[in-house]
Amino acid sequence: MAVLSLRTAAFRNLADADTETGAKNVFLVGENGQGKTNFLEAVYFCSYGSSFRGVKDSELVRLEERAFSAAARTGSFEDSSFLNRQISVKYEDSKKTISLDGKKIEDRRDLLEASPCVVFCHEDMEFVSGTQERRRWFFDQTQSLYDLVYLDDLRRYRRILRTRNAVLKEAKLNFDRSPRTMEVLDALDPQLAQYGFNLMEKREAAARRFSVLFGPLYEEVSGLGDIGVVYGPSWKCGGPDEAAELLFKRREADMAGGLTLSGPHRDRYGFVRRGGEFAARASTGQRRLLALLLRAAQARCFSDMTGKTPVLLLDDVLLELDGEKRRRFLKTMPVYEQAFFTFLPEEPYQGYRDADTLTYTVKEGVIGP
Repeated sequence: MAVLSLRTAAFRNLADADTETGAKNVFLVGENGQGKTNFLEAVYFCSYGSSFRGVKDSELVRLEERAFSAAARTGSFEDSSFLNRQISVKYEDSKKTISLDGKKIEDRRDLLEASPCVVFCHEDMEFVSGTQERRRWFFDQTQSLYDLVYLDDLRRYRRILRTRNAVLKEAKLNFDRSPRTMEVLDALDPQLAQYGFNLMEKREAAARRFSVLFGPLYEEVSGLGDIGVVYGPSWKCGGPDEAAELLFKRREADMAGGLTLSGPHRDRYGFVRRGGEFAARASTGQRRLLALLLRAAQARCFSDMTGKTPVLLLDDVLLELDGEKRRRFLKTMPVYEQAFFTFLPEEPYQGYRDADTLTYTVKEGVIGP
């Protein structure tokens, strides 16, 4: 579903306005710091109820204001039988309220089906050069876009993990090895093992599927072949019973450390070439391209698994590519419902326009012609 219009109020530096965005391609042109990325962030907020920059909701409120809102009207360019939908997110008095078609929703997963989007931004470099936690976050998001059962299992796993870690921390602080503590862990471990094994099975299959998409895509744009994605599970087991047994065997170490030291929350992902780690040896340019194409593969994976096309948000990503790689990337762009691009005024964005492109200038938070 495309974003036909976006209304914001007190959202970062954006002027309060209702902006029409009913075009296949929307170009936002302006100098740095004028509000281009903030506009993309508002679109993203309507899709996920959170910021792609990883900031707190309170940081999105315009200076000297106490509340903000963002609302999107979505619809289809291709099929007029699709009814327009209204997504509204409000933040006031440290409380966030999300509404879909005028009805308050309690679970942000309901937004995923209304207007799924994929963002390309500078922070994506963390998936390549950052921690394993950031890599897990990316691949978890990729699967959650098309598999809500996976998202549910991930949430349940994290909830049980938090409870188990609280018990372990208390046991460490108080040197507690009482029967009561052991009984609580005996009850938690089979649940953690079951949901954890569910995640592992799906992660392994998803990593293979993603690698098949990603490798040829990277070669087509960069000319460098044999790139792949590998998944390394923390638990080496054949089923949930074996996973529970591993947790039992490692319980004393977990209690000494005050947290759960193994499980899907410690899984690893790697980018390899010809059997060796690629990201650590890659040049800065190769890592930037790796991050960019991870998002392209994410969008393709979503379309392959759902038959739907996402909204793409591309924040100054073409600026980092040389002319030839830029041409190749645009040629291999994933199929999309709609795309928002940000450009600096000196970029050759006019050459990327077509008959279905809407171009806005952005200055001091004002979106204008």
